Formats: sequence, C-alpha cells, structure tokens
Amino acid sequence: MKKNELHLRAPKNWINDPNGFIYYKGKYHLFYQHFPYAPVWGTMHWGHAVSEDLIHWEHQDIALYPTKAYDQNGVFSGSALEIDGKMCLYYSAVKYLESDSENIHMAKNDRYETSQAMMISEDGIHFDNWSGKKQIIPVSRDDEKAHPTHTRDPKVWKEEDTYYMVLGSTYKEETGRAVFYTSRDGLNWEYKNQVCDERFGRILECPDIFKVDGKYVFEGSAMYIADASCGYENHAVCALAEFDPKQCRLSLTGELQYVDYGLDLYAPQTNLDQGGRRVMIAWMRMPKAVAEEDGSEWNGLMCQPRVIEVEEGHICYRVHPEVRKYFDTEVPNLGELDFSQPFCLNVELEEGEELDIGGYRIRRENGCVLADRSEVFYGIKEYALTGKSPEIFGRCKLEIFVDRNLIETYINDGSYVISHIVYELGKKVENSKCRKPVLCFRHDPER
Repeated sequence: MKKNELHLRAPKNWINDPNGFIYYKGKYHLFYQHFPYAPVWGTMHWGHAVSEDLIHWEHQDIALYPTKAYDQNGVFSGSALEIDGKMCLYYSAVKYLESDSENIHMAKNDRYETSQAMMISEDGIHFDNWSGKKQIIPVSRDDEKAHPTHTRDPKVWKEEDTYYMVLGSTYKEETGRAVFYTSRDGLNWEYKNQVCDERFGRILECPDIFKVDGKYVFEGSAMYIADASCGYENHAVCALAEFDPKQCRLSLTGELQYVDYGLDLYAPQTNLDQGGRRVMIAWMRMPKAVAEEDGSEWNGLMCQPRVIEVEEGHICYRVHPEVRKYFDTEVPNLGELDFSQPFCLNVELEEGEELDIGGYRIRRENGCVLADRSEVFYGIKEYALTGKSPEIFGRCKLEIFVDRNLIETYINDGSYVISHIVYELGKKVENSKCRKPVLCFRHDPER
C-alpha cells in the first residue's frame, strides 16, 4: 500500500473532504472523498488510510463505493463512531435525477437528491458495500425540515445516553441551516430541530459540534460567503457556541473566525486522539493536479493534524505533539535545507521584516502576518495569492512547516494559521531582512 508522511495526499487522482476520522482499536482511521479514475471531482467513493501516530499514513483499499439505488451517484461525506465495538460509518447518499450526457459523473443542472445512510464494519478493515449498508434518513420531502438536495455531511457523536447527528443544509438556498436528529441506538433516527443562520452562508456543509475545556465549539464550511473573484467562495469557519442537547438548540456566541487564513483549507473534521485532545484535519484545495515522474497525477491533500484549544475566548489551532516529534534534528546551517523533504522553521518577525522561503514570502505588515505565494503558484492568478492574519499585538512568533506542496504557518502557537498550496518552491531560504535568528529542523529518517 502507498504510504504518506506528515500530509495524507491522494494516492493518485482526486481526493477532497476528510471523512470518518476516528481512533479505533489502537489506530487512527481517516477516510476521504475519492474519485479513483482522474485527478478531478467525480462520482465519490470513500478512500481509506490508517496511522498509528497521525503522521505516517498507509493507504488501504477503497472502503465505500456506490452500490445502491440511493447512493448510485456518490458516497458523499460523513463521519464515524464506535458503537458496541463496531465501526459505524455515516454518509450522505446521492442519486442524480438527471445525468450530464457528456459526463455521467456530473448531475445535469444540479438536479440530484440526497439521503443519509450508514455502513457497519465489524473490524474497521472489511466493508460490505452490498449487504452492509442501510438508508437511515430518506430524502426530505418537506423543505421546512430540510432541503432535498443540499442536506449532507452527517457528523455523529454521543453525549450521555443519546446519539446526535448534525447535517449541513439550506433554507431555500438562501440561508445556511443546521439540521439535528437524535437516536437511542445510533441506528434509528428522529428529526429533532434546526437552526438557520446567515453566518452559515447560503448552504452549510460539514458541520461539527464538540466540546473543548467544557465549552462548545462550532465548525462548518459556509458556502458563498466570499467574492468568487478570489477563486473560492466557500470557506471553513468556527465560533464558540452554546448547545442545548435536550432540545438541540444551537447558537453561535463567539466571533466568527476562519479556521485558516490562507483560505485554501476546507471541510475540516475533528476527532479525539489517543490522549483525549480534540484534533482537526482538513482538505487543502488544489486548483491544479501534480504530475509525478511515473506519469501519474494526483490532486488534493490534507493539512497536518492540529490540536484545538480555547484560550481567553479565542479558538486556537496548535501544532500536534506528534508533528514536533517528527522534526527532531536541528539544522544550524540554512544551506543544508532540502526542499524535497519536509522541514520546519522557527522565527520571530518584527514589523517590516520578511522571510523568503524559496520564493514564498512571509512578512509582518501593519501588525498582521502576510504570506505571499505569487512566485510559487504556477502563475495561477484566478486564486488569492496572499493570506493575511488579523492584527497581532506584541511578539509575533512563527512556526513554519514546509512540505513539497504545502506551507503551514502557525502564528503565536496557533492563535492563527495561514496555510497555502504551493507548486514551485525554489532552493533557498533567505533571512537577510529578518533580524531574529531562524531555527531549522528536519526529519531524521533513522528515527
């Protein structure tokens, strides 16, 4: 099986949303939206990878694929939960009402319907796509409850003796909507409540509700909240929230913030790791595929795992301890850096200072951190070439992780993160405009 380190990426062809992120029987399992036939979006399957440390990933066989009338055109995003020792996978099932005659993998005029389904695996390794599936929530025929097309991405969790499901939806494709179901056994579900909020965009995708230090946090992907001229209209957002489990009432109480200020990141999903930390992994969108020397192409990868913590009412995304363990050898000479291997830089930026990482530039300007990839992005101008953090007060310490196609910059221990897809990194790291010392680390392959 093909292996990845630090960032899970498509084994070849296409991946997008992470699905079914779970720690199960001593291993982390991460499923993902996968089109196995080309490096473009198409009929969705669930790819599957496992890891013992969230860093070293091994791809498995495709886990879920279309077999039923209700999911014949796609096994869309969802989540996983362990119930009675079994791995239960919940997903959105898609059936086209009309196919594009020139591309059967696309719905013509966006005409399709969505229901919710599940599969139970006895061991997290074997998946019976023929007799192991069950449709658990049919297509909504009442638009006051849920939209028949745009209701998807079930996130399932348990609190006390009740199972909860939140779905992303929309009210008349005008206002994003979160729809709640409850269950006593995780198999049979009843509609409970809904909430519409303009901060969810016009359509809400990939909702997630969880507790950190006793406080509820909402994450979701809000569609059509940005100017399309920047390339992406849809973005991952988060906020502190209040949630009443008995009535499934949700309200956002904190300031809405981006999950990542590079704005390439989308569809985050969270899970508890082995140590009980709330960990997030998300899809990094790529406008163009990467061609390998063997002629294969791949498109899409995941960000590195990030620990979610709440500090003084602010949601932080911090470097996971396993990531720091991966970069364990100090490299005092910047000339030793090899752009074909991941490395890490630690630096403190003063106002007006800049760091050049092979053409990717990071500087502090008007108190903010500004990242500029215009020189390392294939000359693509249809997408935002810069990312900008909110204003940083006081010291500005950066922890920068550089991989072949992804640079992730953590500001002040994850108070903000800027992550960017890159394509053409050069062979130098310049720090002549940065007065503070730069500490570099790289992975020891013998470890």
